[in-house]
Amino acid sequence: MATKERAGVPVGTAAVRNELDVLEQFGSTVTVQRDEELYGQGDVADCCWRVLTGCVRKVELLEDGRRHLNAFLLPGDLFGLDDLDTRHFVAEAVTLTTLRRYPRGAVEALAKSNPALSLQLAALTIAKLHAAHQRMVLLSRKTSTERLASFVLEMDRRIGPSGASLLTLPMGRADIADYLGLTTETVCRVLTQMTREGTVRLARTRMEICDRPKLHTQAGVREAEGNKLTAPQVWRHPVDERRGFAA
Repeated sequence: MATKERAGVPVGTAAVRNELDVLEQFGSTVTVQRDEELYGQGDVADCCWRVLTGCVRKVELLEDGRRHLNAFLLPGDLFGLDDLDTRHFVAEAVTLTTLRRYPRGAVEALAKSNPALSLQLAALTIAKLHAAHQRMVLLSRKTSTERLASFVLEMDRRIGPSGASLLTLPMGRADIADYLGLTTETVCRVLTQMTREGTVRLARTRMEICDRPKLHTQAGVREAEGNKLTAPQVWRHPVDERRGFAA
């Protein structure tokens, strides 16, 4: 379970003032070790979370033992309010991760009396529905190359420094495969192909985007479409580099 919980507003975070900051009056900080479970499938949905540093994966365990990786939560992402009474997914830390924890009852009560917060939460819900639709198209219609290229574009938008081409991906290739509905072998093969074609350059924990127009072509999207955000971000933090995507 999560460890090192403490109350108070986080110190040293480059937070951007926004409607969600009003939640800090009853937030507490939680640190979760790599591969540690934040909550389990079937747990009571009594709180929501916002990622400060690191990365969290939401996983559904299927009856045959396979896992479906539903989402990667990155710095700035608020999650946990979309479950009603119990959790439908397992939430695990991909790397050493720091989060803010907010009691669900307090969030919902505050949203009733704070129109700005209520609108912000509604906007986050709409953005998640849009992302879910994009993901449905990706999994049902796109080839393995299109899926992986789309994933690189998504990570570039969400964690890539503005204007930079170098990404540090916190998740491993097995996680990427489960997220994209592919095998790990297919992910490795497509990455090798993209490297040979000069689209990207790989290191253990880093990926450099060398040819953006080609990456958009491989993803099957126009560049303007590729620049659209698929998930809202509240603030950005450096990604934990202890574990790279090469594993």
